[in-house]
Amino acid sequence: MPEERTGHGTVGAVGGRFIGRQRELKALRADIERAGLDTISGRKAPRARVLLVAGRPGSGRTALAAELTRRLADAYPDGVLWARLTEPGGEPVPVGRTARGLLETLGSAAPAGADEDVLTEMVREALAGRRCVLVLDDAADAEQVDSLLPDNPECLVVAVSQGPLTGIPDVRPCTIGGMDAKSAIELLSRFTGSVRVTVDPQAAESLVEQCGGQPAAMMLVGGWLAARPQASVADATKQLHGLPDDPEAPVGARPLARAFRLVHDSLPQSAARLLRLLALAPAGRADAHIASALAGCSVSAARSTLEDFAALGLLHAAGGVAEGGLAEGGVARGSAPEGGEPVGGGQYEVPGCLAPLLQALVTEEERPAEVQLARARMLERTVRLLQSCRAVTEPEGSAARRKIAGLPRALRFPGAEAAGAWLEARRPVLIAAARIAVADGELDTLARRLISALVRALVAHRGTEPAAPELYGLHQLVLDVAVRRGLHREQAAALLNLADLDAQTGRTQDALARYRAALDAGRRGNDPYAVARAMESVGGAYQELGDWERAADWYGRALSQRLSRGERADEARLYGRLGGVHTYAGRYGEALRSWRAAAAGYRRLGDLPGHARALSEAARVQEYAGRPEESLRTCEEAVAWARRAGDLRLQAALQLRLADTLERLGDAAAAGLHRSAADRLLEGNASGLRNP
Repeated sequence: MPEERTGHGTVGAVGGRFIGRQRELKALRADIERAGLDTISGRKAPRARVLLVAGRPGSGRTALAAELTRRLADAYPDGVLWARLTEPGGEPVPVGRTARGLLETLGSAAPAGADEDVLTEMVREALAGRRCVLVLDDAADAEQVDSLLPDNPECLVVAVSQGPLTGIPDVRPCTIGGMDAKSAIELLSRFTGSVRVTVDPQAAESLVEQCGGQPAAMMLVGGWLAARPQASVADATKQLHGLPDDPEAPVGARPLARAFRLVHDSLPQSAARLLRLLALAPAGRADAHIASALAGCSVSAARSTLEDFAALGLLHAAGGVAEGGLAEGGVARGSAPEGGEPVGGGQYEVPGCLAPLLQALVTEEERPAEVQLARARMLERTVRLLQSCRAVTEPEGSAARRKIAGLPRALRFPGAEAAGAWLEARRPVLIAAARIAVADGELDTLARRLISALVRALVAHRGTEPAAPELYGLHQLVLDVAVRRGLHREQAAALLNLADLDAQTGRTQDALARYRAALDAGRRGNDPYAVARAMESVGGAYQELGDWERAADWYGRALSQRLSRGERADEARLYGRLGGVHTYAGRYGEALRSWRAAAAGYRRLGDLPGHARALSEAARVQEYAGRPEESLRTCEEAVAWARRAGDLRLQAALQLRLADTLERLGDAAAAGLHRSAADRLLEGNASGLRNP
């Protein structure tokens, strides 16, 4: 997910100052001020300037972009936005997902289910009045970048890619390769100390050559040496030289692959296996729980191993930069909320340059059945954590709280606040886990349980409306599984949920199409609830579109089904909905019959407030029909029922309506009495609320 960075701590390959790349930094800063094609012609550039840092994964390209933004912080007071455009598995991140993440970071609410064009336009609008830097890391192609460019020359875009982004005008790539020998040796000495380098400078130069000057390779070998105080730089050079190259790997990628192999092969067998299985971590992020479930080891052992990997340069704290070891200032995602360490501890990320190497090793050394089992364990652990996360919001003594009391301590949250913080910090990972489960195709039962648990947790902690964008995507995943497995009832439920979200965001035509599809699925699944719900919702969509005839027709169909099943509460509600559309259409006779039927239905149910409201609507229809005396009597009857119900607010509202009717009939004195009575009711009710 994109993140906002308003500044960084001191930056470097291993902490401390940034090492090398001074020429590239100077060229990039000069490129900001370079006259573009528009400015040469006398026009101000209509869009943000784009800088491009191009290089192989592991070359330190992301760290260079981060150092540049750190140095530009004063010139861009609205901060730095950061978005990664490639998944750990190598697939491009959909532009709409990136745009939604940027909007969330900017504090702009994006409607659930909005398409890519709407979201990218919202991003441009949100950035229109800002002076900030937008870093688009690991861009797969020019289209990804172009879709997100701000129409604001006061913003700066720094794109990071493997090569040129053909199609974006006026962009000159700053292409980086290996570090110069002096900087690379300085980087190495940050791990080994200066003595081991000083006693054998020739070996250090040879090691730099073996690593191709690539910062990521140098860091891996440096971490290997740091873990072996008795080993010399010459020992590392010799071992690295003895490793075979992968003939299928590009020549420029071989130094990093050899350095990675050196570290991997030196690990204990259990640690090496855990490292390989981190290729399965959702969104490339892991904490102790994910690592524990993948490897089938204890949470404490997994936490210790992750810390060891971070020391070796195989992982970095989530929120930092993958290439070059940049550490972001402030608290990384997944860090502990106030009051202690979160469940699972902090989060770590697999550096983007190492992700394909891990995936290749998994394919090479792990049996498919073991990989599938590890993935299933991870997803099952996630389900249990989500269930615990939701259950902690239930009242003390509830069945849900009693159930989680029996869980292992590592799966329990100390309170709702800690659970909410955990959910928020891991939201991108949890959603990625749901996508992984669905994409697998063989774990559909587990995928459905995971999505259900995630939906419940999000609603419990965030609320339905704030969580709507995430819920939309999750319901779409449920629909994918339901269609694939021929689960008609689940298909109908997912379509209804998606249609409701479409309707809430004003996409009524889309909602109508989905409600009709849900009706078909409900019929195929012999699901009377879904069928009736879809019929009523189709009627609601037509009502929203102002098509009263079709709305009344579909409400009538839904009512017929409810009548046949004896569902009295639904009958009363549907009579009311029919009364509403008939009123809008000016069919006052039918409207009055429907509202009278609704009132009778509520009375049979013992719902006195519902009975009073339906009578009030009947009075409104009578007034529209030019029958004020009848309207007055019906309104008086509604007030009497509201009084019997003890609903003071409703009684006050009905007395105000009664006063309006009396005024139209010319009885101002009686109208005044009812208004005074309504005021007293409202004042008394407010006092009761203040002093319960």
